Amino acid sequence: MRIMVIGGGGREHAIVWALRKSEKVKEVFCAPGNAGIAQLAECVPIAVNQFDELIRFAKDASIDLVVVGPDDPLADGIVDAFEAHSIPTYGPRKNAAEIEGSKIFMKNLLRNYNIPTAKYETFTNYEEALTYLRQQDIPIVIKADGLAAGKGVTVAYSMEEAEGALRSMMVDKVFGASGDQIVIEEFLEGQEMSILAFVDGETVRAMVPAQDHKPVYDHDKGPNTGGMGTYSPLPHIDPALVEDAIENIIKPTARAMVSEGRPFRGVLFAGLMMTKHGVKTIEFNARMGDPETQVVLPRLQTDLVDIILASLNGRLEDLEINWSDEAAVCVIVASEGYPASYPKGLPITGLAEAEALGALVFHAGTAEDAEGRIVTNGGRVLGVVGRGRDIAEARKRAYEAVSVIHFDGMHSRTDIAAKALQ
Repeated sequence: MRIMVIGGGGREHAIVWALRKSEKVKEVFCAPGNAGIAQLAECVPIAVNQFDELIRFAKDASIDLVVVGPDDPLADGIVDAFEAHSIPTYGPRKNAAEIEGSKIFMKNLLRNYNIPTAKYETFTNYEEALTYLRQQDIPIVIKADGLAAGKGVTVAYSMEEAEGALRSMMVDKVFGASGDQIVIEEFLEGQEMSILAFVDGETVRAMVPAQDHKPVYDHDKGPNTGGMGTYSPLPHIDPALVEDAIENIIKPTARAMVSEGRPFRGVLFAGLMMTKHGVKTIEFNARMGDPETQVVLPRLQTDLVDIILASLNGRLEDLEINWSDEAAVCVIVASEGYPASYPKGLPITGLAEAEALGALVFHAGTAEDAEGRIVTNGGRVLGVVGRGRDIAEARKRAYEAVSVIHFDGMHSRTDIAAKALQ
């Protein structure tokens, strides 16, 4: 098969890596890709939102299957656009991708179908939102309704911080139209857990769970990012909680989407909080998580192409999906200044040395400069994955690999997966 992956980040590098392992794959293309993906696939310089150009390329290159990575093109209807040209495409259609594209849609869906989530209210008027906010307990969570590159959520620990977040979203428009409507919801206390699932209508095949680290600094300090690291499995979390989340949150949500006339086909990502009152939903994403994908796919033993084809052909229910007992820990290496502004174009050294140590190095924000050097080209630059018999061994290998990589101003958290060892 000739497969095209849409996207250019760490998640897409991991997807390309997994697809390349399949004997069914002859060639992989990636639009637009990055410097790391270019070592495994032919990168095509077309942006993820240029649907007409992507479709034209897919036809000219006789692409058999398209796999969509990021959220924005899914929310904008890329799957519908490709399907209109009879090109098999893996990912939810526009009306199903709204489960991520609109937090208000998602929260209302959960409320209407009695699926556990935090208490909330939604607002389109700044003054009304401010009045409501001032009556709430702190900490409190403020969310922009639309997509905001993983940064549209503020967990405020003071009223001053909460009011500032509300003002920046609704008045200053830091997230553009995504902040026209906002959600104010109760703060949920507990440990987070991510469960990705292959979904085809009411058929749900959950992947192994992972845990993300959103804040930029150690001990969960500092502003939220798109994710500073992940690990899987979760030895410190009761498997019964994982089962609870699958049976009482993910499966009912898949059924609810079918009931709403928006059947979901693709990867549904559940961001969950394990509270003292049970597992509750923080968010749903309509695609593989980043950086969760970087630790989940290395544990997948079944051919990813077989899973995608089974989904597209309505046979997901019949497929056996197997997972490795091996642990995986991903440490994100970020640019100085991230998640705020950061420089680009800084040469990266030590990549070959890190891979020689046995690490998987998934490129997120990289490019090749005029001299053929791999340079920084984003906030999250690399996802360095260590694998081992258990979390301790995988973690040790990940950090050993990070230690040989260098670019000016690089930073990473030093406590990824530490929770699992306590």
